[in-house]
Amino acid sequence: MPTIKQILIEARTTLTGPDARLEAEVLMEAICAISRSRQFSHADDQLAADQVEKYRCALQRRIAGEPLAHITALRGFWDMDLQVTPDVLIPRPDTEILVEQALERIPRDASWQIADLGTGSGAIAIALARERSQCDLTATDNSPAALAIAKQNAIALGVNNINFIAGSWGQSLENRFFDMILSNPPYIRDDDPHLAEGDLPAEPEQALVSGSDGLDAIRQIITDSSTCLKPGGWLLLEHGFEQASEVVDLLQHHDFNEIFTEKDYGGNDRVTGGKRQFEG
Repeated sequence: MPTIKQILIEARTTLTGPDARLEAEVLMEAICAISRSRQFSHADDQLAADQVEKYRCALQRRIAGEPLAHITALRGFWDMDLQVTPDVLIPRPDTEILVEQALERIPRDASWQIADLGTGSGAIAIALARERSQCDLTATDNSPAALAIAKQNAIALGVNNINFIAGSWGQSLENRFFDMILSNPPYIRDDDPHLAEGDLPAEPEQALVSGSDGLDAIRQIITDSSTCLKPGGWLLLEHGFEQASEVVDLLQHHDFNEIFTEKDYGGNDRVTGGKRQFEG
């Protein structure tokens, strides 16, 4: 039987892209239950026949274009491992910027009411619920399958301060008022050629595409938030790297102030937010 090292070399030479080595090791950890540190320290250990078969099968799925997160059924986000399926958007590192910007504005001892619209896997809501355990969170999604995954992730991580609600954007908030609303909504144009690249073809279209300019969902969220936020409440939105100025304009049109835009890890404009004006 081949050794761990031999199988990893086989995988790295078969996979393409700059992350081939990392993907080979992550697959080994998920499929063969061999940690990445053990892969290095016991590189000359032989694998069992069933491990080799399962690993090569998973490798072929990845070569065929299936997202790594769907093969392993897990994706790391913040300080968590989240269950993911084809029913939810795969959490991206850049969305951690949205979490960071939210935490900068939520006092550590706050008991805020916070809503995460379009929660998907629950990544944003669960991260905030763990970091600000005295806050009450509401996580909404229009997909029952996505909500089921989000609930499972919350249970697995021992989080019990999130209320999960089925519904579309702010329309599901039922006349409640929040100190903060945030969302990573769909924001890709429906004719964007990037939809055919990478993992995107395997992800739910409703979590990616939002009209001819990619801003349909963001417009609706801003409109809904104008009536669901408490005076002085924050709205934070993830968006496309070329959409910041348009999101700023939309926020200004709805009388938000203290508007800001934050860049992602690649230096692109990624999160824009603002505060609802106090009345009077």
